Parts: sequence; C-alpha cells; structure tokens
Amino acid sequence: MADEITISIDGVEIKTEPGKMVLEAAIEAGLYIPYLCYHSGMKPFAACRMCVVSVEGGRGLPAACTLPVQDGMQVRSETDEINETRRGVMQMLIADHPNGCLTCHRIDICGPSDVCLRHVSVNDRCITCPKNERCEFKDTVRYLGMELESPLEYNYRDIPLEVSDPFYDRDMNLCITCGRCVRVCDEVRGDAAIGFIQRSGRALVGTSQGTSLLESGCEFCGACIDVCPVGALVEKDHKWEKPRTIQKSICPHCPVGCQLDLEFNGEGKFIRAVADINSPVNKGQACYKGKFGLEFLNKVTPIKQPLIRRDGLLEESSWEEATEFISSKLKNYNGDEFSILTSPNSTNEELYVAQKFGRLVMKTNNVDQTSNITPELTVGLERALGYGAATNSIWELENSKCVLVFNTNVTENQNVVAVPIKKAIRQGAKLIVIDTREVELTRRADSWLRPSPGTELLLLGGILKLLVQSSLHDVEWISENCEDPDTLYYVLDSIDLDEVVAETQVSLDDMGKAAELFATASSGSIVYGLDNLRPDLQRGCVVSLVNIALLTSNVGKPNSGLYPMRIGTNEQGAWDVGCVPYRLPGGRHWADEDAKNEIESAWDCVLPLNRGKQATEILSDGDLSGVKSMFLIGDSPNFTNGGFALGYDNLEGLEFLVVQDSFMSPATAVADVVLPRTLFSRKDGTYTNLERRIQRLGQTDRDLKGSDTEANALSLIAEKMGYGNFSYQNASEIMDEIASVSPIYSGVSYSKLAQQTFTVFRSGMDNPKPTQLLYSSKEHRGLQWPVSDQESLGTSVLYQESFKTNNAAWVTPEYNQESKSTNDAEYSSWLVPGRVLLQSGRDTKLVSGRLNHLERDELAQIHPLMAKEANISQGEKIIVETSQGNLPAIADIDESVPVGSISVTTLFGQLAVELQESEDIDPMSKVVGLNILPARLVKN
Repeated sequence: MADEITISIDGVEIKTEPGKMVLEAAIEAGLYIPYLCYHSGMKPFAACRMCVVSVEGGRGLPAACTLPVQDGMQVRSETDEINETRRGVMQMLIADHPNGCLTCHRIDICGPSDVCLRHVSVNDRCITCPKNERCEFKDTVRYLGMELESPLEYNYRDIPLEVSDPFYDRDMNLCITCGRCVRVCDEVRGDAAIGFIQRSGRALVGTSQGTSLLESGCEFCGACIDVCPVGALVEKDHKWEKPRTIQKSICPHCPVGCQLDLEFNGEGKFIRAVADINSPVNKGQACYKGKFGLEFLNKVTPIKQPLIRRDGLLEESSWEEATEFISSKLKNYNGDEFSILTSPNSTNEELYVAQKFGRLVMKTNNVDQTSNITPELTVGLERALGYGAATNSIWELENSKCVLVFNTNVTENQNVVAVPIKKAIRQGAKLIVIDTREVELTRRADSWLRPSPGTELLLLGGILKLLVQSSLHDVEWISENCEDPDTLYYVLDSIDLDEVVAETQVSLDDMGKAAELFATASSGSIVYGLDNLRPDLQRGCVVSLVNIALLTSNVGKPNSGLYPMRIGTNEQGAWDVGCVPYRLPGGRHWADEDAKNEIESAWDCVLPLNRGKQATEILSDGDLSGVKSMFLIGDSPNFTNGGFALGYDNLEGLEFLVVQDSFMSPATAVADVVLPRTLFSRKDGTYTNLERRIQRLGQTDRDLKGSDTEANALSLIAEKMGYGNFSYQNASEIMDEIASVSPIYSGVSYSKLAQQTFTVFRSGMDNPKPTQLLYSSKEHRGLQWPVSDQESLGTSVLYQESFKTNNAAWVTPEYNQESKSTNDAEYSSWLVPGRVLLQSGRDTKLVSGRLNHLERDELAQIHPLMAKEANISQGEKIIVETSQGNLPAIADIDESVPVGSISVTTLFGQLAVELQESEDIDPMSKVVGLNILPARLVKN
C-alpha cells in the first residue's frame, strides 16, 4: 500500500492510508466504534457525537469520523469518560425518540416481537415501529448498556405521518436527526430533495420545497431509506415485514447491472431490495425501478405448468408432453421460417443456448433479443475501434473533466450512470447535453445544444469541423494512434457551417463553446443513446461521436471514452454470446469465416448461410418477413411502446407460437404452447452490464435439469429433435462452453468469478451496523471483458495498449442537410416531450388524498415564428394534437425552442404517482419513454 501508516486503536495496530479518518480506518480494519451519523460514501458530519475517542497527547474527546489519522497515533475508544459521554448523548436522543422499550426493565425477558400487555400506558413500543428487529439505533442503545430509566422526560413530537407520497412513508417522530438522508440526497445523488428544516426552533428533516416529495424534486431512488438508522423512512410495501433471508442478485430492470440484496420473509415472500454498498457497479445506489420495482416477484398468478392449446383453450400439460409436442411441430419449420426471440433479462447462459438452438437445431440466424431495437448503437463503434461496447467503467465518469451526453434520458433509463456524472459536475466538471428534449441533465448543463429533430447528424458534423478548424484536435496523438485522418478532413471540409446553423437552429457560438469545452478538458467522456433518431441517421451519429473522441484523444485512457446506453438488462450479453442475427459467439460477425470455422468445429455442424432477421424486421412487417413459427421468451415493452410497429397483433399471424414466460400476457393469449419461466431471483447465471462487467446473478449452484429456465426448455426440445450436445447440468457448464468459443470470454469461468469475490472486514455480528454494511460482507467484482486467458483479471479500460487493429479507423458518414419535416400532411410539427425533477418558477398544485398528485397547466413552448404563423399569443390556451391523443396546454413563446418543435416538459413526480397506482404486473419495465411525435397546434 502506497504511503501506508500505522495507528493503534485500543491497543490494536492497524495499517491505513493518509487522508482517512479514524472511524473509517477502524471500520475497514473490522474494529467497532459506535456511530449513528457516519455512513460510507458521505462526508464526515460529526452530528451525533457517538464516535468520540481520545488520542494520546491530544485534548478533549474529538469525533472519530472527523479525526484524520496520523502515523503512530494512539487512539482509545473505550474508557469510562468516553462511555459516560456517549451515554449522555444517547440519553438526549432517547428523550426525543419513542423509548418505551428502550428503557424497560423487562427487556431481558421480552422477545423482539412480543406485545407488552403490562404497561398499558406505554404506546411507543418498538413493536409498533416498522424498523423493529432491524433498527441500528436500538442496537446502539443495547451496545452502550444504557440505564433502564432515562433521567430526561420523553417529548413526543406529534408530527403527522407522511404516507401519501409514492413508494415510501415518512414518520419524523422517529427521526434522530442524524442527517444521513439529507446528506446522501445532496452529496451522493445531487438532488437535495430533502433537507433540514426548523419547527418551533428545533431542527428536523423535511422536504426541501413544499410539503411533498413530489414538489421537492425527489427521484425516488430510495437512497435515504437505505441509510436511515431508524424507522423514520420506510418502504410502503411490506412495511412491517421482517427479513429472514438475504439473497444477492442483479437488478433486472436496466443494463447498469446494480447489485442488490433482496430481503425475503420466513415464507419466502420478497419484502424489499437494498442496494449493495460494496458493489463496484452501483456503490450502494439504486433507482426507482430497482428499489421499488420488484414486487412482481410476489404476484400470485405465475405460470406453474406447461399449457397446450386444444380446441382454442390453453390446458395444463406436463413438461414431457409439451416438449414432445413442440419438437414435433418445429420439425415443420426448419430454416428461416423459424425465429427465436429472447428476453432482455435472459442470462448469458440462456442466451447462448437460445442462439445455439436457433443455428444448430433450426438452421437459422433468426435469433435476437426483444430489446435490441437500435443495433446501430454499437456497430459504428465496433467498426472504428474494434469492440462494440463501452470503453471505460461507469464510475470513471465521476473523475471525468467534461461529459458529453447525446440523445439519452440517462437519469430515467440508466439512472445510476447519472450519479457519477452529477458528482463530476459538483467537482467542477463541465457538462454538454445534445438533445432536443428537456431532460434532467439539461438543467445541469454548461452547454445545452437543442437541434431541430432530424438534424442531429449535421450538428455533430459542425462540431467536428469546428474542432479541426479551431485546431482543437490532438494532432500528435492522432498521428500515433489513428489511421490517416485526411479522409475525415476532406469530408469535414465540405460542411458549410452556415447551413449547419440554418438547419439545426443551433448558433455557431453555442457549437463552438461545446467544442472548446470538450476539447480543452484533460479528460472527456461521451455518454450516448439513439433516442428519437431516424434509422438512417443512427450509424452516422455514432461514428461522429467516435470521431469526436478520437480527435480529442479521449479513447484508451482512464476517465474518458465512450458509453453506449443500451436498453435491455443483458443486451450487451446477447451481443457477446451471439444472440443477435449478425453476431456469433464472441461478438464476431456472422460472416467471419474464421469464427464460423471455429464454431462449426466445436458444434460439429454447418452454420446457416443467410443473414438473420432482427426482431424489429419480423415484428414490424405485416408478413413477418417470412417467419411462420417462433419461440418467444418473456414479455417486452416494445410490444406496447411502438418499438414493434404492429405490437402483439403480429404474433397472431404465426402458424405456431411457443411463449415461455413467468406470467400470462397478451403474447400467451395467442400462443399454441405456453411454458413456465423461472424468475430472475431464482436463477443461476450471469449478466454482462453496459461496462462489459460479467456478474453472477445468484451465488448458489442450481441444477438446470428440471428447472423452468429457457436453457433447460430448449435443451429438452433439442434432445427430442435428435441433438445430443445440449446436456448441460448447470449454468457453469454452459459458461465453460461460451469461453471455449468466445475469445473475449476465454478466461471466464464460475471459479474465476468466485476468485473475484473478496471478504470485506466488518466488526463482530453483534455490533450495530447500518443495514447496507450488515448485508455486505463480500465484494463481488465480476470480470470486465476481454478476459483473454485464465491469468487475466479482465480489462477495465479498452485500448490502453493499442486498438484491436493497431490503429483506430475513421468512419465518415455523409453530413447531408437532413429534412426535419415530419412527412405528415396532417401533423407538420413535432411534439417534443421532456421530463425533469423540478421546474422553478412554475405554479404547481399539490392535490392531497390517499396518494398525493400534482396538478398544473402544462406549458407548450414554441418559437416566436411558429406562434406568429399560428396567430398564437403568450399565455393563450392551445391544444397539441397528435395521432396518439391531444394535450391541452398554455402557449409559452420561447426563442430557444427550434422552429417546428412544440416542447412540453412534465414532472417526474407525476410519473412516480402513475407507477405507484399501476395495476400492471411489472410497471417499471413499461415506463413510457420521451418519444417525439408528429403534432400540430390548435387554438383552444
């Protein structure tokens, strides 16, 4: 350890690093010093004074959480004076906290769930607290050996409970004002939705604005709940339930791959999710989906038995009969008449078996994942650099000096990725956002470029030209690491900047400012999506972003790089193991002869010759692109959000449809066979997240044989169709086969993943701890590919040594002046929806009830020229009409809005209310995106 120093705590010598605090060093060494306000990841606060210590040669009793370590320091944490001081502090805390049980003389004979019948006047017992049996405050009282009679009179605050906001309740009568919730919301999440307030001269915790979380800009991430040491902040669902088992897992809702600790009660019912504080992916953070979106695990109507349609009705069957029936039917559809579509949350092992089944058994490359609707997201990236994946790790973003975010609503879709971005901004980093929509990050941007829809590629071309024209590019680095850039310079030379300004409606000054901010930063990162981009613009935009990174030498070094924002949970894994039409295992091109020869040898087969069709081609085509039979795994929001043009209706045109899912859905309603599917919490397997990190879903070996996983179902069908090389006993065996045919996974195995699990020192189990520390005794690091061999520990930063093909390639699209017309005679403008946490200066009414909600007149922002043409005045009532419905609004004339766009920005809080009220089995998987729609203005 560099600059290692030694200190002594209660006679125990420990090694630590300069800059750490004594309490932090003690926790890392497994030593316990009582504390209530400190929490890992936040700045020391010294509010509770519980961690006071003495230092040999020092004065007084300083707080260990704010006391820097010094070499040779002798610290005492257990002396009569210190313990008496702590008890005095605790007596004051108890006086403001319900303490009927904390000071009861029957404590030794009273069980944690017993209801006291003797002291009828005591109505503040722990049994009435939702945090009973899991209260850090109560545990600390016990640890300190407090007197059973408090000398201070208990003062009940009599603060009304706040139970009308979505997802979680607040009882400030239980709050000890430790400040953890306030600090995690501000310091870690960057939101400041809750803060310290005053009531009758006393400090309390409340909403930073208004009286509801909906008014204060809460993103409902649940971080405040996870750090609360008492029952002041608790989840609504299963509020009073006590956990009996804790299970490690990976969130199934997005590609970030957050590690979660799932609580289950004694009957195996899911209670709540707690973000894993040791995870290198999410570092103790989650989002509204991961924290509050797993209730589907408790739905009472899962599919338990295979179902076969007979005389129009689905009837229960056995696995033997169902797989025999499926195999006999599929024999009639060999080749490109068949397609297999997997789920976004299928594991790598399941995806591998699915694509192997499609190619080996059914002789087709028609294998895809239902979330893969923007394949161009990484195709250009791969062509230029070598790999179709993020170049760097998620948390490197917090140390980036400039972040460019392009066409992605990352705070909602990949929420935890936004946490290090917001932290970087607080540390002085610059933020550039290119997006027509107003999203949360545009509120924090140093430069927000708002191009007219359809001109995004031209705008990127203008920025590239300005980088070169203003000599902001790194000529020396380019000459050493890239192919000859003359081709790029030639294309850029043809771009007319005046035309760019006219078409995009972004000024030259704004483009120049963005170019300079990014180029002059010592490290720059690009986080991008393809939201609302026409298919013909997508690849061009991606390679333009790659070119920006290359011109500014922001590839192949820490705290920089490119981050494609995939949508599906394991979408990266699908590309890695070949479960997309145009990729073989290892992410290699389907026509790569070397890859084909290797796989044909491993599988003893001849691979299909035709390029496969992707899900969007099949399910957006009236004739299903010639597909007559399908094996569909899981449901998908793309059936309802427009991703698949004809939605579920297209499935009715199939001659034979097998659906494997956990719950009945519109897809199962038209299926010929329905198979049960194991929920993610009961699976073994791996996910690969958007930073290329391979993580094991469960930490327990489970037999595939007899399970309801798609891997087992497809293996049974394959065997009945005469293919014997599907006899996998467990997920580990499948991963071994993946490693044998995938160069980027060559060194990956379950034993290797186990080696990347490290014990985290904690004090004894009897010592009080925050919930996140109590659950997290190990750090599961996973492996970031490429993992080239058994000795490799993975690759956190791509291209540090060299590019895959020696030098990075320049891919140059045609920067045409694209038409921004909607091509719709009836709707000639664009409705540009946005969504943010807060909008200052807007009148918003909180409507109280069983569940609070917000009411306000929405503003439709339009350019003055558009208002003049439509004869609309500021503040006039109008209607925004689209083919999907009408939106009443108030006209707000604003020059920053592109001509032809109608910008309407709503509040995230109202979305939270809708999700809380939803009766859908899994509403979090169907959150409505901010999709631009053809529209027109009508006077009301």
